[in-house]
Amino acid sequence: MKTGIKKVKLHVKKNDSVVVISGNDKGKAGKVLRVYPQKGRVIIEGVNIRKRHMKPTQSHPQGSIIEREFPIHASNVKKS
Repeated sequence: MKTGIKKVKLHVKKNDSVVVISGNDKGKAGKVLRVYPQKGRVIIEGVNIRKRHMKPTQSHPQGSIIEREFPIHASNVKKS
């Protein structure tokens, strides 16, 4: 018996235009940037923005706080 995460076929693909239908970003529209079929999640441009603290490195000695999109569940979006 095979164990692990089941790959799910999603109704959206990369570069599709979608609208968020539930959650904190309800009503926002954007383009699908990336799809994670094994997790059933998608990253949408301009939706679910979070801040990440970056450690100082040799290339960026100051360090920084960046904002980036995080995945949301595919059932929370519909094609537009």
